[in-house]
Amino acid sequence: MKKLIFSGSGVALVTPMKEDGSINYDVLGDLVEFHIANGTDAIIACGTTGESSVLNHEEHCRAIEFIIKKTDKRVPVIAGSGSNDTHYAAELSLTAQDLGADALLMVTPYYNKTSQAGLVKHYNYVADRVKIPIILYNVPSRTGCNIKPETYLELSKHPNINAAKEANGDISALARTISLCGENLYVYSGEDNQTLPILSLGGKGVISVFANIMPKEMHRICADFFAGDIASSRAAFLKSIELMDALFMDVNPIPVKTAMKMLGFNSGDCRLPLTAMGEEAEAKLASVLKKYNLLK
Repeated sequence: MKKLIFSGSGVALVTPMKEDGSINYDVLGDLVEFHIANGTDAIIACGTTGESSVLNHEEHCRAIEFIIKKTDKRVPVIAGSGSNDTHYAAELSLTAQDLGADALLMVTPYYNKTSQAGLVKHYNYVADRVKIPIILYNVPSRTGCNIKPETYLELSKHPNINAAKEANGDISALARTISLCGENLYVYSGEDNQTLPILSLGGKGVISVFANIMPKEMHRICADFFAGDIASSRAAFLKSIELMDALFMDVNPIPVKTAMKMLGFNSGDCRLPLTAMGEEAEAKLASVLKKYNLLK
């Protein structure tokens, strides 16, 4: 049995930006404190929601280092270190390890994609070179590359490949993965609106966009489930579904950053090529926030 990195709600933390497009570290620090105060169980630094694809190497590493120091071991920090370049992924993973990350989140190779055999070689190459656990991130809607259950089984044999953030939307495939891998591969939901079904299959939590604005609620959904209060967990989950879905009405993280600004978080805009939501979509998002009594 491998050591569990965390259970519960891990926030896929946004990276707040100033008006000039640079990272706003003052706000980033405030967000770390906000999440720790509101029950978030782990912080994911520089993942997809953190706009890792538009951070240069120096920014990426500095943001990870800042979050690690600000968190100060109060909750685990998981550093996004995936790339479609295997050697760069290994370099970034080693840097994150040296900075003090508790674990790594590594998205599948994108654009150039790869075969299932290529996935095994890619991840094992990095896992052979680090000493901290790796969470595989499977999100084929964004990458065009899907990890199959049998590939998960092969990858789970490596002692440093610990878990998967699963966002392929295929519950049947996930059930087979869990059946094959058992406790050699822990699973986290990578889609907020599948959190409860994945917990019911043995998932250990969620890596969440929704938690950026509703950390207590996402923590509660997981905590109540693990405490055996399934009815309470289910009620909170179903109550949250509309807002979870609204945060994906445009390309992530556009809606969640827009919602955060509406709620008074100085999160700034997304970097290009992502642009602001249109007026109609923004009004629709605001109406959902009002339904949840988050806006007047």
